[in-house]
Amino acid sequence: MQIYLPFLSAALYLAALLLPLRQVRAAAALTAVAWLVQAISLCSHVFAGDALRVGFAVMLSAALWMTVSAYVLENRSFALGGLKILLLPPALVAVSLTALFPGSLIPLDGKTQMFPWHVAIALLAYSTLTIAAFHAAIMSLQDKHLHKLRAQPVSPWLNQLLDQLPALLTMEKVLFRLITIGFVLLTLTVFSGIVFSEQVLGVAFKWDHKTVLSLFSWALFGILLLGRQWRGWRGKTVLSFTLSGFLVLLLAYVGSRFVLEVLLHRSLV
Repeated sequence: MQIYLPFLSAALYLAALLLPLRQVRAAAALTAVAWLVQAISLCSHVFAGDALRVGFAVMLSAALWMTVSAYVLENRSFALGGLKILLLPPALVAVSLTALFPGSLIPLDGKTQMFPWHVAIALLAYSTLTIAAFHAAIMSLQDKHLHKLRAQPVSPWLNQLLDQLPALLTMEKVLFRLITIGFVLLTLTVFSGIVFSEQVLGVAFKWDHKTVLSLFSWALFGILLLGRQWRGWRGKTVLSFTLSGFLVLLLAYVGSRFVLEVLLHRSLV
């Protein structure tokens, strides 16, 4: 049954996506059911007895699941009827990938009790910053829309979506709440991996590409929060730092696992 759950979730997301924009309640209901099925699928996929199953598809699906969670909960502020055009396509692709690329099993035998917590915090950090990046991308579109950039016309359906969003200042406040939470979780992830590398991960600490990229992403988000606090950074600077930090983090985690699993056909452990 485990292999069918991702495709069932994807089918429900697709059904919600194909509904007309005016059928907001039906789309929201279908999205909520798809979200629940995806949650069950992720739990059964990741927690495999005395082992954890991890991989690029799992991390991507978890990130998009968190993104859907945030916008379902904020349905009163963010009209799901319009946002589904941007939100649901990547969600249905991500959940389908877990069936096609199941990842690798990491046995918990010999691991300390910190190991599952390290993995869980890492997933939460990545997922939260994915939401922030998605939020920043929407803000970038909203900023262009508000400034009437005729050189880059916006399509009518996107105009309708953007008109339903809260004020840009409100969107920015939400963005910084997400970044702050994500930065705290990322800090715990990075430094638990560095300080307790051998105990948590079973290997001695080493400066590989994942470590370097993770630290670089952490530094970008840290600079952004300091710039906001001390210099009052806003607008395009904030969006550039947010999207750059997320892309570096994407390369560190999902990118490295994609290369290992899909291109090199190697296990993660």
